[in-house]
Amino acid sequence: MLKVGLIGCGGMGNTHNKALKALSQNHEVAVVALADCRKDFLDKAKELWPEATTYSLGFDLIDTEELDAVHICLPSYLHTEHALRAMDKGVAVLIEKPVCITEKDCKRLMEAQNRTGVKVMVGQVLRFFEEYKYLKKVTDSQKYGKLQTIEMGRKGGDVLWGFEDWFHDEKKSGSVMLDLHVHDVDFLRYLLGVPSSLSVKADRLASGLINHVRTDYRFGDIPASAEALWDVSPDLPFEAYFIASFEQGTLEFSSRRKPTLAFKPKKGEILYPLTVMETEYQKEDTGLNIESLGPYYQEVKYFIGCLLKDLPIEQATLEDGVEAVRLVFYEQSLVDE
Repeated sequence: MLKVGLIGCGGMGNTHNKALKALSQNHEVAVVALADCRKDFLDKAKELWPEATTYSLGFDLIDTEELDAVHICLPSYLHTEHALRAMDKGVAVLIEKPVCITEKDCKRLMEAQNRTGVKVMVGQVLRFFEEYKYLKKVTDSQKYGKLQTIEMGRKGGDVLWGFEDWFHDEKKSGSVMLDLHVHDVDFLRYLLGVPSSLSVKADRLASGLINHVRTDYRFGDIPASAEALWDVSPDLPFEAYFIASFEQGTLEFSSRRKPTLAFKPKKGEILYPLTVMETEYQKEDTGLNIESLGPYYQEVKYFIGCLLKDLPIEQATLEDGVEAVRLVFYEQSLVDE
């Protein structure tokens, strides 16, 4: 039985918790310990695991429990210290994105993995969305011809729900650049490699916090862009999207449309590639609504599967997470010039 500790039981922690519960129906895995400084969140998480030991501090959970893995679902500025504590104890780690928010912590994390050999994965979940997996597949296979251009983005309302308003403190969140933008930065690196050049434009709130960024890249002969926005209003509905133009037509995704993915060819009718695709999570009999967890379930399943089968983490590795953050740091340096 794989014994897991969950540190942070808020929004993302709740998602991880439900995914782990669903996996436990068909896999040898259980959450044996939970940590959160908020008793109401902790009590809610414990409903899924009545036998789990609870802690108010994540460090106490790591130090006390004998675990195979921990999921770190804390505010971004708390990721590194908890991950290092777990790695030094030989415990595998799934860290939510961004993996960290300083270059010093990038180095510390990579040094710890090299020293300990512990398996670490970063929650760059776009790699597990069916729409983004399809984009990667058709780009690599050139199913629609060579990729010509791509635009990606993530936009939503002002983030008011964070514990102690941590999103609005750049030293804790890294602004919209490390909270939202890092998703598309990671995926563009995964899709196209390291950019050959880039330029950045950003806007700030009255407080000085960056809430809007747009970066234009060149990946060799392929132009690309990524935009992220925390709107001044909290009521702007969230949308993730991409527009990828190929030689034979354009692939469009929007999280606010149904179907979410459409291919618009130069000639012929619009195609909806995922409407007939039977995804893995829809077929599993877990007793829970896995479809609603979607890519997060697939992400957690991949991590747990690698641990159960003693396979290397090859998707969303610690190095992937660190390099995505470092590219955002470089973009930030251009904004600050």
